[in-house]
Amino acid sequence: MTPRTALGALHIGALMFGLTGVFGKLAAASASIIVFGRAAFAVLALVCFAGLAKSTVWYRLSLRDARNLLLSGLLLAGHWVSFFISVKIAGVAIATLGFASFPAFTVILEGLIFRERIRLNEIILVILVSVGLILVTPSFDLASQATEGLLWAVASGLLFSLLSLNNRANSGRIPAVQAAMWQNAVVALCLLPFAAPGLGDVRPLDWLWIGLLGVLCTGVAHSLFVASLAVIKARTAAVVFALEPVYGITLAWVLFHETPTLRMLLGGVLIIVAIVVSSRMASGPTPGKASMDAAAH
Repeated sequence: MTPRTALGALHIGALMFGLTGVFGKLAAASASIIVFGRAAFAVLALVCFAGLAKSTVWYRLSLRDARNLLLSGLLLAGHWVSFFISVKIAGVAIATLGFASFPAFTVILEGLIFRERIRLNEIILVILVSVGLILVTPSFDLASQATEGLLWAVASGLLFSLLSLNNRANSGRIPAVQAAMWQNAVVALCLLPFAAPGLGDVRPLDWLWIGLLGVLCTGVAHSLFVASLAVIKARTAAVVFALEPVYGITLAWVLFHETPTLRMLLGGVLIIVAIVVSSRMASGPTPGKASMDAAAH
């Protein structure tokens, strides 16, 4: 893979991640069923990818690794469920922008958990995201669907941030594809008791959307991300994936007529700028860690 094709693969992966909310809204099913189906299809897609990739090395898990993957799976399940609840309540645009608040949570939590000093530019990042979220929210009435949906999306961003920090603390030993596969398996097992009663009522068309969500937005997007990191720096990849909200909002605008207001657009620009800035400030994560984090959404 050349740098040019790797960059193209990254943009395709970012577009697929941007489709996450779109497929979630198209599927007329509960958040628990969508997340269970996504995880199950993702496991199948990742197993196929690992089987086709000759360079795949399977790591023997220790008890500590199993505990960490279990925790990551639980955080991933909570992240996805809260995100799709937000999509159902407030729409793709608000859900995507609310989730995009995770860099601010990462800055704050990283300083607290790893006792790292928070720099001035990181404080500016938190302020940018906070102002962006204020602008994205049409009103602060807790009874409104937009506000409720945004709160679910912000919770999704918080859980994603915790997932990223857990991956940071425990990355380096397990190959990214293997870790993603086990995390998705944990998600599927956790959601099965909640999803099982309604699985028989899911229409074939909705299974199609859920299948595309698991295969394209998780398995294929993750595989493209991993493959591109062999050529492109993780920092560059992170900046490309900052375009995910742009793709998501544009697709929601075209498909669902979710026309963003000027205030929402301004808030979105601030949040996206914050994501790019945070990517540039990063010290350069390892390919394995970056790929596990990206695969979560």
